[in-house]
Amino acid sequence: MNQRTILITGATQGLGRGIALDLAARGDTVLLHGRDRTRLDAVAAEVRATAPDATVRTYLADLADLDHVRTMAARVRAAEPRLDVLVNNAVAGGGSEPLRRELSRQGHELRFAVNHLAPYALTRALLPLLTASAPARVVNVASIGQDTIDFDDIMLEQGYEGLRAYCRSKLAMIMASFELAAEIGGTGVTVNTLHPAHLMDTNGVREYGLTPATSIDEGVRPTVRLITDPDLEATTGRYFDQFTDTRAHEQAYDPEARRRLMELTHALMGQPELGS
Repeated sequence: MNQRTILITGATQGLGRGIALDLAARGDTVLLHGRDRTRLDAVAAEVRATAPDATVRTYLADLADLDHVRTMAARVRAAEPRLDVLVNNAVAGGGSEPLRRELSRQGHELRFAVNHLAPYALTRALLPLLTASAPARVVNVASIGQDTIDFDDIMLEQGYEGLRAYCRSKLAMIMASFELAAEIGGTGVTVNTLHPAHLMDTNGVREYGLTPATSIDEGVRPTVRLITDPDLEATTGRYFDQFTDTRAHEQAYDPEARRRLMELTHALMGQPELGS
């Protein structure tokens, strides 16, 4: 996987920016996603300045809008001859007003939309390119913060709180990762997820009012390992706590809960499952 082409969502700050700088320095082609053109151009310039020989391209999209997700995927498929790795890193955290429930463009709870629906939709849309580029990897940046999904109130219309919504959305991301890994086994595309580091020094952590406990570099290293380590080429359907392959929340291993989540996910996306 020399000179990989790697798409990183949420690359304008925090962990995404750190991953981009690391991979560009390794000689990889980095495709940077962001939702603000000014910040996206700024981080692209920073990456080029740090790694002058790196190839850098940018993709603008608001992941709170599934139409933007699909449009970006179509642009990537049209412009990129290959895609070796997709890193779903963009995130909506607990928020600076955690009791204010926000909605996506399609009317879904914002954290569920950005942290689960968007990366799943993007991965689905890019699967043909990933498969054609195999061996390829999908790395989903989740969290050790996981909370049981209540299927009677999936959008948290009752008792809303931002961090709770975030933790539920991250568990949904993990469950969907496990399902997709099983579904596409044998294609040469792996799907893994990880908790990169505890309370990294990011805007999202600070906005919620938490005190950062670790540097962004602490999260970059285990994430880059999932992207680059040749020993993990065949590893799929796993959850890592930094470098440790471990168990996620118990609900992630409940077949009925996963089935219900995926049925709901495809219904909300307005798309059929593969093979149906």
